[in-house]
Amino acid sequence: MAAVITSPLEFNVADLYVDLREMAGRHLMLKCEGFNFAGSIKLKAAVEMVDAMERDGRVTPGTTLVESSSGNMGVALSLVAASKGYRFVCVTDVRCTHAARRAMEAFGSEVHVISEPDSSGAYLGSRIAHVRALCRDNPGFVWLNQYANPCNWMGHYRSTAPEIAKEFPDLDVLFVGAGTTGTLMGCARYFRETQPSVRIVAVDSVGSVTFGTKPATRLIPGLGTSVRPQILDESLVDDVVHVEEHDTVRTCHDLVRRGYLFGGSTGTVVSGALRWLSTRDENLVCVAIAPDLGGNYLDTLYHDKWLADAGLTADPD
Repeated sequence: MAAVITSPLEFNVADLYVDLREMAGRHLMLKCEGFNFAGSIKLKAAVEMVDAMERDGRVTPGTTLVESSSGNMGVALSLVAASKGYRFVCVTDVRCTHAARRAMEAFGSEVHVISEPDSSGAYLGSRIAHVRALCRDNPGFVWLNQYANPCNWMGHYRSTAPEIAKEFPDLDVLFVGAGTTGTLMGCARYFRETQPSVRIVAVDSVGSVTFGTKPATRLIPGLGTSVRPQILDESLVDDVVHVEEHDTVRTCHDLVRRGYLFGGSTGTVVSGALRWLSTRDENLVCVAIAPDLGGNYLDTLYHDKWLADAGLTADPD
């Protein structure tokens, strides 16, 4: 029977996995979260945050939603705002891909691009300062604050983690990318409560400060942060793998040569998972979460000139 929907929020493929054994030589399944109208896993958190604020009366007709995002959350909130009839302002920075910005604008959102870094040399602090100023100066503006909002992780506690548990009751290891840490915290909390034997491995980008490592320039939006997310609880994480951007690019290109066009966050997660698995038992049952597809990265990760200008390469070592 055909599926018929009346809202774009009703569609999300929850049970599609790619078997990476041929590529990885291990039992690694990749949960594909990009098959919805926003193109990424961020739609789950976006819906959860907005719905909760509506229930609490903090978001009402006439409200303007505001959020800081490097891309995927901005696109997801743009879709939610368009579907529900809200105005949305996304504060991003120069690393945001042109495709992601155009998608937000196509949904009717207003995009503010921050070009000046903060005192640390990164952009997140400047983006958040701009968000605070917008909310201070404009009555009716409401910041969702994905970095501190518990509904960010609750969306994955209610959906992503139970979906994985249903398909893989014998799961040994779960690999989750760390950006705002919403997906990571939601999945980690769920499995700690229901199946504590599952090992939670966070995958982060080199240069991110999330887990206490030194900041450094990062060119690929998605995973990693220059300000530690308030929702992060490191006690729920068993291991952390940091991935160089060279390895992200190479993994994305390795996947696309097999016909799988994924985004930068997914390339980072898969690269980290393969490195972690390279020294572990080959019989482990493992799932990695693929947060996004690759359409927003055609002008960056999959563009030779951008890679050359960035000093990155898709060539193997």
